[in-house]
Amino acid sequence: MKAGSSILNACKELEVSVRTYERWKDAPLIGDQRQECQHGVPANKLSSGERKRIIETCTSAEYRDLSPAQIVPKLADIGVFIGSESSCYRILKEEKMLAHRSNVSPVRRKRPHELSARKPNQVWTWDITYLRAQVRGRFYYLYLIVDIFSREIVGWTVSDVESAEISSQLVRETCMRQGVLPAQLSLHSDNGGPMKGATMLVTLQKLGVIPSFSRPSVSNDNPYSEALFRTLKYCPEYPSQPFESVDAVQVWVETFVHWYNTEHLHSGIRFVTPAQKHAGKDVAILENRKKVYEQARKQNPCRWTRSVRNWNPITEVTLNPLKSITKGDMQKAA
Repeated sequence: MKAGSSILNACKELEVSVRTYERWKDAPLIGDQRQECQHGVPANKLSSGERKRIIETCTSAEYRDLSPAQIVPKLADIGVFIGSESSCYRILKEEKMLAHRSNVSPVRRKRPHELSARKPNQVWTWDITYLRAQVRGRFYYLYLIVDIFSREIVGWTVSDVESAEISSQLVRETCMRQGVLPAQLSLHSDNGGPMKGATMLVTLQKLGVIPSFSRPSVSNDNPYSEALFRTLKYCPEYPSQPFESVDAVQVWVETFVHWYNTEHLHSGIRFVTPAQKHAGKDVAILENRKKVYEQARKQNPCRWTRSVRNWNPITEVTLNPLKSITKGDMQKAA
């Protein structure tokens, strides 16, 4: 406490109460007066034989794949009681057997490899979303490919079926239109049939495109496509009624893509449009914004307590970084 620590923090560190400290401070120094006593063994403590029986039962071939919450009722059905559910959990935890007690370990899916883009057409992500039709239970399928560096929608198509053939044709046409060279592009997607079908994989191999896949049922591994679909379905112009036909879907999606690529100021790329970022025009635009802010600061320096707003261009975008993807990352992707 002479070094600057408060009495409360010092007592917490020593695991004594402030009242005990005050009593010790006022009492004469005659040694520790706390009574020493021996704690007896609880009368209801399980014996070593009972502990051994619980472990043997829970690790037996019949029960090793079940939790104590399932084991205890099953034993009760045959008139057997080896201990309470909490006792089984406690003993298994002490023996480090709670994780998995069978010889076969659960399948663990590795995170997809980190992909980084420093310019357009290095990393694309794509996915398929369902759009409601007027017939109940029927849907139209929207295929969308987005460049994660520029956020531009580089390819899309609409169909009334979901297939690997349509996916491969879309990727082929988009690569040709963007002038993608072999080994230049990585394409990330989910684990659906159209993504991992033989036709699709053969097409990627011929084009020299490196495939990348999310873990099963993990939408956060493909955040840019998921965020794009959210933007699409939550924009004010999204129809409140189901689409009448494939042609109606194509007309609406074409309007949305034009707005998204050429008018939408994307927050993830310093509020320039994806088309401007894809074409490299964002550097000049952001430099001009920086000059405007610096000029405003010179005119009224008293209004600026810190530096001007950051208008530096985004130089690198990473898909599935080593750190965990959070909800905030998905919001930034939108």
